[in-house]
Formats: sequence, C-alpha cells, structure tokens
Amino acid sequence: MSTTSRRHLLAAVAASAASVPLAGLAVAPASAADPAVPVQPLAVPNGLAAGARSAVTLPPLNASYFASLTLSAALTTTVLPGTPSRTEVTSGGKRVALLTRGARTVVLPGPQRTFAENKRLFVDDFQRTLPDLTLPEASRAYWGTSPGGGGWSTVGGVDTDFSVVPGAGKIALTSENVSRHASLRDGEIADVDVRAVAAFDKVPAGEACSYALSFGYQDTHNNYRARLSFLTTGAVQLRVEKEVADVVTQLAPSVTLATGVGAGTRWTIRVRREGSVIQVKAWASASAEPSAWAVEVGDATFGKGRVGLRALAGTGCTNLPVTLAVSRFQVDAANWDVPPSVTHDDWVRVLPQPFDGSWTREVERTVRGWVGSTAPDVLAYAAMFLGGVPAVTAGAGPAQGKQVLGEAGYGYLDPHGLRYEGADFHEYMNVGWTFDDGVHTGPSSKQVGNLDCSGYARMVYGYHFGVPMAAGEDTTGLRIPRKSRHMADHCPGVRVDRTDGTNPPAAALLQPGDLVLFNADSGDDKPDSPTVTVDHVGIYLGLDAAGKRRFLSSRKTVNGPTMGDLGGASLLDGTGTYATTLHTVHRV
Repeated sequence: MSTTSRRHLLAAVAASAASVPLAGLAVAPASAADPAVPVQPLAVPNGLAAGARSAVTLPPLNASYFASLTLSAALTTTVLPGTPSRTEVTSGGKRVALLTRGARTVVLPGPQRTFAENKRLFVDDFQRTLPDLTLPEASRAYWGTSPGGGGWSTVGGVDTDFSVVPGAGKIALTSENVSRHASLRDGEIADVDVRAVAAFDKVPAGEACSYALSFGYQDTHNNYRARLSFLTTGAVQLRVEKEVADVVTQLAPSVTLATGVGAGTRWTIRVRREGSVIQVKAWASASAEPSAWAVEVGDATFGKGRVGLRALAGTGCTNLPVTLAVSRFQVDAANWDVPPSVTHDDWVRVLPQPFDGSWTREVERTVRGWVGSTAPDVLAYAAMFLGGVPAVTAGAGPAQGKQVLGEAGYGYLDPHGLRYEGADFHEYMNVGWTFDDGVHTGPSSKQVGNLDCSGYARMVYGYHFGVPMAAGEDTTGLRIPRKSRHMADHCPGVRVDRTDGTNPPAAALLQPGDLVLFNADSGDDKPDSPTVTVDHVGIYLGLDAAGKRRFLSSRKTVNGPTMGDLGGASLLDGTGTYATTLHTVHRV
C-alpha cells in the first residue's frame, strides 16, 4: 500500500476528529467474558468523550484551516542559529514551516489539536507461574505484572504467602487475625468499574475468613473495600467499608447473599465508583450477574487510589492455612484522575527526501500543499495505536486486508508473565516483509497486533511514511535499524542532542516528531549486554497541560503504545526514569 493511499485512508478520520475522538466507546478486552449486565461508560474528564480511552480532537472549523489561501506570493527563508541547521519559512512575518538540513521531518503550524489518553482496560487471568525460582530471591516477583494494568504490590506476611500458578493468583492465610493485600501500582485511578473472581479452598472453622475488592486504596491503613465474609456456617455476607487510619467504618448494613456455600465456590465482587457514588454487588460466579446493585452509598473520603484485593483470616480461625485463589481481576472502565493531554498547533510532515538546505521550487510546492492541511501527520498516526483506538485495515498493497492501525499491545507473555520483545511493524500486521537490503522476514502469529518500542517507531516512520528500513542492524544511515540501540547512531536524519555521559541532554531544539532514545534499563527494554547504552525509543509529542515534555512509546508495563505514566512517567522533565536517562534526540 502506498504512502499516498495510507494518508487518504486516515483523512476522513482526522476530519471527523473535530467532534469525535479517534477511540470508540470503551468495551471489555477481547479476552474478557461478556458481562451479563452491560458496562456503562464512565463520565470522563479532560475533553475525552464518555468511555473513550484516547483521542485526538480538533476545534471547530476556523480560518487557520485555510491558511494556504493567505500565503505571500514569495515566501521568506531564514537559516536559524544552532545545530542542527534549520531553515525557517515565513509568510508576512509568520512561520509557515521549519525544515532541518539532513532530515525529512518538517514542522508546520496548523489547527490546534489536543492529544489525550486514559487508562487502558485490562484483564488479569493469572496465566503465569510465580515466583520465578530461577531468579535471585531479591529479584523475585510474587504476583508479577498484570497484562496491561501495572505491577502487583503484595503486602503482609512473608513473600511466600503470595504465588501464581496458571489460572490463579494465590494468597495463603497461615495464622489467625492476619491480613494480606495485593494492589496494582497505579495510584491515579479515580472512577472505576472493576470486578474480581476468587474462591477459598476451605469453609473456615472457628471464625470467618473474607476476601475484599479494594479501591481508592492509599495504603493498608486507608482504603475502601467491598468485602465478602465467608462464615463458618457456609453463609456469605457482603460488607462495604472504608478504613481511615486503621479505623474501619461500615458504609451500609451487611447483606447476606447466600447460605450453605461449599469450599471452592467462586464468588465475583463488582464495584463501580463514579465521583462520590459507590455501587457494589456480589454473586456466585456460576450464576448470572444480578441486574441490581446490592449496595449503593455516597462517600468522598478517598479520591484517586489503587485497586486491588485483600484477604483476611479472623481471630479464632482454627483450620488454617486457608488459601484464596483469585482467578480473574478485570477493569471494565476506569479514569485516571487527570488523564495526560498535550495541546498545540504543531503538525509534523515527512518530505520524500532529506532536506539538503536548498529552498527549491519542488520543496516550496510541497510545503505550500501542507499549510493548513488536516490530513493525518506523524503525530496522528502515532496516536492511532493508543488504547481503545479502532482498527483500520489496508485496502491495497502487501498488507491488503490486514490491520495497519488500531490499538497495539507490546508483546506476548512468557511463562512468568513478562512480555517478550521483538514485535516489529510487519508482525503487527501478520505479514512477511522484504526489506530494502533484500532480507526477507516472515510473519509471527504470536506477535499479531503487537509493537515493541522500536517496532512502533518503525511502524509510524517506516511503514506509514515510507522512510526506508533495514531488517536488522544497519550502519549506512539510510535505513531505520531494527533496534533502538542502533537507531541512536544510525537512523536516517540528524542528531539533535546527546548526553555528555553524565547528564541527560538539554535538548533545547527538541520538536514534536523527534525520536527520543533512553538508557533506561527500566524493564521496558533491557539491553543484551552491559555495554549497550540505549534500550528504549519513543516519539516526542509536545508540552502537556502541566508544561512538561511528554512523549509516546510502546512499553511492557502498559502493554503497548502510551503517553501516560503507568510504570513510569512518559516525561523528559523531572526525576523520573525517562527524564534522567534520556540519551539521544534524533530527527528523522
């Protein structure tokens, strides 16, 4: 499929974005069982439509759409100071375009856009084995990372009270009056619709045991929870509680849901919190979900916080150990308290060839054609792989009939729940590819729909904008190499800045569309050897609502492309992993 046809493919999408976000309404992930009761979209802050996970929105039609009609007959070009060499093009004293000698990307002012992202929906069905006993004890994860929801933090007892076997996250209660907590390391969740499925292996004796779904979780001493008490009689009771500085308050009278419940019976707890309204229901998982909420209360003690689970053995429980097996943890809808957003009027286009510093008639004709255009650019294509974005299939070319845009994952899971690297652009599409250097690489059925960090950059710049790519390492500077470590030195284009070996580069000339490369070693991309200096790559997006420099990249913890902060802030400012490990800035 040609670059021109791909651009036309998205033209209608971009034009409609003035009123409709690129992402459709939220739905449960494909792996999730369809809930008996439909999940209603949550009201979303910050300009996202209800239920949308991500969006690129444009303001109503205005004069800037027709800027090309007002250009001067003769445009003015000025070489700006600094390295790399940049040429500013103006009309009537206003910037029309900014070109960089040696690079193909061009930044033009256009209609203002807002890029925004909300939390991805996910299901953790615990298809892994943990802890990984091949690792040193200090490095072992006892519940590991959920597939897209973040890493699990386990608190209480000893580490070996927590484990995962395929199909169940286990919590062992080994003594009376003990509490165990497992929460996801995402403390920015405000409104949420979440459910958990779990079972105890025994009917308790002497005193009840309970399991709870936690939300608005600040720490073990401060949280909300919807708790199921499994009594020694076989009865099951639902309680909705808040704990503030270790003081527990019941928010509504307890409700007896069933009697004569046997060991190993799975129970589902579902919580929906929107603003100060908390709704809770619970049922035996083999039965249909009740249509009505069992409890509905109002409380605003805790705003944003984590979601997770708690298991408790009462004082006097005599048949310990009792084990809770959690078979599913599912987020059907969720809002970050402040979803990240970037608003600016920069559009990033790609020339057919690198700009050699000469303002020719051909270059001028190309630039004039871009001024005021809302045809999808580099940033629009990059946003078309965020969570919740609808699938787009190719109508022609080597990927005909295959998905070429739409929500991407990072990679498939290994037996311990970690994501494999290696998902390149053509594997996302499930096609083989013959590269410019003649090397052919086949498809990978396991990586369909996935893009690792460098595969994501290659998908945007290589596949969708036609910048040549290599099958692997390439030192010519003419093709985009396969891996981020090689991109840092050999990607087509020009270097904008690089670390001095001690501090991250200032990147004073950074502009949207630039590749940002990191020596992060953060678990998103680990190097093959200690000598490797770059292990992660992203695409710079622009200043966010807080004035911080934010980028897009595909990451393991999030399971795919993101501009958000789950597992580490996607920022070049501050003290976070990526801010402190920025290594190279490169302009394609």
